[in-house]
Amino acid sequence: MKQLQLGGTDWQASAVALGIMRMSTLSVDDAVKALQAAHEAGITYIDSADIYGDGQSERTFKEAFAKSGLSRDDFYIQSKGGIILDQSRSHDGLVFGQRYDFSKQHLLDSVDGILERTGLDYLDAFLLHRPDPLMEPAEIADAFNALQRSGKVRHFGVSNFNVQQYLLVQEAVDQKLMFNQLQFGAAHTQMITEGLRVNMDDAPAVTDGGLLEFSRRQHVTIQAWSPFQYGLFEGMFINDPKYPELNQKLQELADKYGVSKNGIATAWILRHPANIQVLLGTMNPAHIKDSAAGADVTLTKQEWYDIYFAAGNYLP
Repeated sequence: MKQLQLGGTDWQASAVALGIMRMSTLSVDDAVKALQAAHEAGITYIDSADIYGDGQSERTFKEAFAKSGLSRDDFYIQSKGGIILDQSRSHDGLVFGQRYDFSKQHLLDSVDGILERTGLDYLDAFLLHRPDPLMEPAEIADAFNALQRSGKVRHFGVSNFNVQQYLLVQEAVDQKLMFNQLQFGAAHTQMITEGLRVNMDDAPAVTDGGLLEFSRRQHVTIQAWSPFQYGLFEGMFINDPKYPELNQKLQELADKYGVSKNGIATAWILRHPANIQVLLGTMNPAHIKDSAAGADVTLTKQEWYDIYFAAGNYLP
């Protein structure tokens, strides 16, 4: 498995990570199989959040991890906090947030809850789960310092932050914000498109401030979530008839490199030089392995562009 230098440090981990959002839907035995498949595929990084399955994903993880025969040393484990759920608002089984809360006490309580549910003594990383418009950077700084002094969290990051939101927090905290989780994949290429459409009539109406370039300059590891999906809830583009050209190109390259289409979609993300880590959301052991296999494929530059074109994009 290809290794990444995380956050511009000498900390190395697998280029593909396993996200356990859907672990709440599994039996403990099936969750064991998912964890073992990830380990066998060379994955050394696990991502969670306190709200996944309203906490059930982490409770299932605790039982499955204890039963798996795997060691704490086999994985770096991170989680996220800061979203207060509203059980009355849901879509397709997902519960939406009532509000965000980056108050010191909520962040401290969030980490304590994560550690209790997972059975861990510490987190390798803790991320702010989406930007809170009411966040007070000084209060975040106090929380981060307390979490680090207590030994409960070793590293920190954010998710879905734009450039200015990242800087607002980074300038206040003592710790390096090493991660930013952002949706990215062959059918979700806004960060690429924005960079290509500078000063054009069809430039994106909403800009992200050059997140890809900013992340490279600041040595922030982008963690690409929903790497095989289009939109937020629409579904996977792989084998979807809405993306015939993309699937044809993925299959062509899959045949060439001896991996699955999922593997090529993984390789496409990792071919970008922005130090991106791919977060897999599947709990299917076979899909975990065939997607992770793409980390060992290096696409040519033309193949990378061909996939971008096949997804419906063009060069100006």
